[in-house]
Amino acid sequence: MSSEVAARRDAKKLVRSPSGLRMVPEHRAFGSPFGLEEPPWVPDKECPRCMQCDTKFDFLTRKHHCRRCGKCFCDKCCGQKVALPRMCFVDPVRQCLACALVSRKEAEFFDKQLGVLQSGATFLVTLGSSEEPETMLCRLSSNQRLLLLDGDSHHEIEIARISTVQILAGGSTLAGGSARATGMSLQYSAPGSEGATQLKLTAGEDANSSRRQAMVWLAAMHKAAKLLYESRDQ
Repeated sequence: MSSEVAARRDAKKLVRSPSGLRMVPEHRAFGSPFGLEEPPWVPDKECPRCMQCDTKFDFLTRKHHCRRCGKCFCDKCCGQKVALPRMCFVDPVRQCLACALVSRKEAEFFDKQLGVLQSGATFLVTLGSSEEPETMLCRLSSNQRLLLLDGDSHHEIEIARISTVQILAGGSTLAGGSARATGMSLQYSAPGSEGATQLKLTAGEDANSSRRQAMVWLAAMHKAAKLLYESRDQ
């Protein structure tokens, strides 16, 4: 991809919506796969009472819309302003109590784990039907849309095309308990191919900084997968 095309894909613009200022991709198709669309607001005429505490709205008790769910609340139930990067808001925005709790939990991903994914980690990578694993640096692209694999060869996997993510332990799927994670298995649909392609990432066995970095990266990728599924279910 040329630098000019890459720059065009990463270009952003400042827009004003009823909910506040947003820094969004210039081209909608190049938005983050972890993003959420702004919800439609419940019309004022359809919410004479707070949708949380049932307080009746009047001249003194004003109604407010949660920027995350679009429902209508009184100030007591929707008075918190919390960062909402999944909708590209520049500043913290008003959210109801339930949505504010979710947004605060997500903040750790955007504040810490996203940086971990973009810094990358080294794994033994088995791609598709390949029999020989290759040592590769795995990282998330700056626009959050691609999983980049760099070694003797180079591969790019669209995050939005990943269908399943499983943490592996001892060669099997981790189902809880104290089993030690060894890697991750992903399935994705490659453009122009039928069926799913499997990608297996295996961390090194040595207890060194490289393995520790790989374990942190796997935990961040697992969180990213959860956000990805939530975006699809919106």
